[in-house]
Amino acid sequence: MTSEIVIIGGGVIGLAIAIELKLRGASVTVLCRDFQAAATHAAAGMLAPDAENIPNGAMHSLCWRSRALYPDWTRKLEELTGLNTGYRSCGILAPVFEEAGGQGSREQGAGGAGGAGGDREVNSSSSPSSPAYWLNKEAIHQYQPGLGAEVVGGWWYPEDAQVDNKALAQVLWTAAESVGVELKDGITVEAFLQQQGQVVGVQTNAGIIRAAHYVLASGAWSNELLPVPVRPRKGQMLSVRIPEIAPELPLKRVLFGQDIYIVPRRDRLVIGATSEDVGFIPNNTPEGIQTLLQAAIRLYPQLKHYPIQEFWWGFRPATPDELPILGTSHCQNLTLATGHYRNGILLAPVTAALIADFILEQKSDPLLADFHYSRFQSKPSTSTPMLTHSANFSNGNRPAISPHSRLPTPDSPLIIAGKTFQFRLMTGTGKYRSIEEMQQSIVASDCQIVTVAVRRVQTKAPGHEGLAEALDWTKIWMLPNTAGCQTAEEAIRVARLGREMAKLLGQEDNNFIKLEVIPDLKYLLPDPIGTLQAAEQLVKEGFAVLPYINADPMLAKRLEEVGCATVMPLASPIGSGQGLKTTANIQIIIENAGVPVVVDAGIGSPSEAAQAMELGADALLINSAIALSPNPPAMARAMNLATVAGRLAYLAGRMPIKDYASPSSPLTGTITS
Repeated sequence: MTSEIVIIGGGVIGLAIAIELKLRGASVTVLCRDFQAAATHAAAGMLAPDAENIPNGAMHSLCWRSRALYPDWTRKLEELTGLNTGYRSCGILAPVFEEAGGQGSREQGAGGAGGAGGDREVNSSSSPSSPAYWLNKEAIHQYQPGLGAEVVGGWWYPEDAQVDNKALAQVLWTAAESVGVELKDGITVEAFLQQQGQVVGVQTNAGIIRAAHYVLASGAWSNELLPVPVRPRKGQMLSVRIPEIAPELPLKRVLFGQDIYIVPRRDRLVIGATSEDVGFIPNNTPEGIQTLLQAAIRLYPQLKHYPIQEFWWGFRPATPDELPILGTSHCQNLTLATGHYRNGILLAPVTAALIADFILEQKSDPLLADFHYSRFQSKPSTSTPMLTHSANFSNGNRPAISPHSRLPTPDSPLIIAGKTFQFRLMTGTGKYRSIEEMQQSIVASDCQIVTVAVRRVQTKAPGHEGLAEALDWTKIWMLPNTAGCQTAEEAIRVARLGREMAKLLGQEDNNFIKLEVIPDLKYLLPDPIGTLQAAEQLVKEGFAVLPYINADPMLAKRLEEVGCATVMPLASPIGSGQGLKTTANIQIIIENAGVPVVVDAGIGSPSEAAQAMELGADALLINSAIALSPNPPAMARAMNLATVAGRLAYLAGRMPIKDYASPSSPLTGTITS
């Protein structure tokens, strides 16, 4: 199917954008994985830039603008659907406890005795048009009876508001239907299809869907499709039912407390929310619910008598700086609208307006620059420039002998998936003590192919922070790998993400993937069945697959038959440094292979590297032996020389082995007395 604009994600952000685009005349399709799983449901609907104390700056301006849009925006949605969004400009009360600190001075600044109409305090979240009032202990307990005895005062933010988030989600879905947006629920987008800096389609569980323009608004799931730093942050919530017999001290105000909020609705109180960095682990937990209830009862004690109505959870999309990613991407026809974290509900109207302006009118609001994805891209290190292949070793300068001078024995270049490489040593980026050592070692190795663990780069794992930006990818071919994947399904998903990562770093035509499927965390031996399954699918999707395998000649042949670009048998267990323990099988693989054979894993010394090349291997991939050396750059250079020496020895041919001695200086023709 083809649409003018395809939006990936059916939460509040995706639906808000879709409606805005459609009302401006565009043809819009929304692809939704699971409407009920959107972050919209892990919210209480507070519109609280003041109560959240958002600092002055771009985010403050964005939130303010969006809150100001809410009355007209919700009115328009309600007119389209005849449904109520639950929007109320109710103000928000932020009680504080004595141990919160600093409130005495704030109270004094607000006028000391201060009643409900006390002197106005302009704090960091306020401006001349956003009042904030300090209420002392007596005033706040009068203003909202029933608060906990430990509450010593609080702030009243009259311009903050609320909306019923669940009602809003349903209204948005209904409004999108009513204006003619094509809604497709249960559609999982598996990968972007790209050519020459353009998205040409999305691969889904229902086939390929094409459009002129695409919007990524898939929230916490965004980095399954693109290498953007968005992680799920699980939020647990619950609600309690307000008893039918009206309580003596009903809760009239939204309470924004310390690590807790309580939002009164018509017949219930909504309580939230935890913030847990646990990935996509679902379900409510006793610890999470207990934490919420303890904090809520401390703030508003009488709710301990209210019957529990419902538990739920959701996944908020969090970025490292907890700000959204908005605007252009590395593809001209792909716009980003993700990473809204706690403020997705609040920011829906302004996001919709900004993105619609950008796509349809090419108007880029100045605010968008502050939320561009490039803010997460580190500057390359200047301590070790990658623009020249030179390195200094602690034990002296680089050897004067050049391994690349013209050899008397002719050799052909290494060709993988139609791409030509002059050097046969590949290296990795893991286990180094520092980014600088890694940079120096890669320079010293003269390698042209460097493998990068997609998951570790994406999660900023220790030792991998800034790694993608530390190397000059105009000179080095990236080989993304699926390290850490235990199943074929995981490996396929990470491979797709790796391809996007390579494109994001400028390698538009890079479709290489080093395939690792390793369910055994003790011995780290690859799963042959999972590897074959993943390889078959990835080849179908156009990847050049370089599979890491046991030295199994039959598996190697089968992988070649399904279309893999190489086979990569291990010499011995990965990271073990045991050397060549599978020589006989590697020899069989080499003799029967019609694709390059890359010996991967287990090589610990240059002599072992040379031995592997002497067998006839086409290339080597060496990481641990270099990274774990006391002098990694020097070892990288040694591995380079060993690879060249082993290859030259293989081409030259070994002397015959004899059972007896044969003098190098024969006796014939010698001088006799």
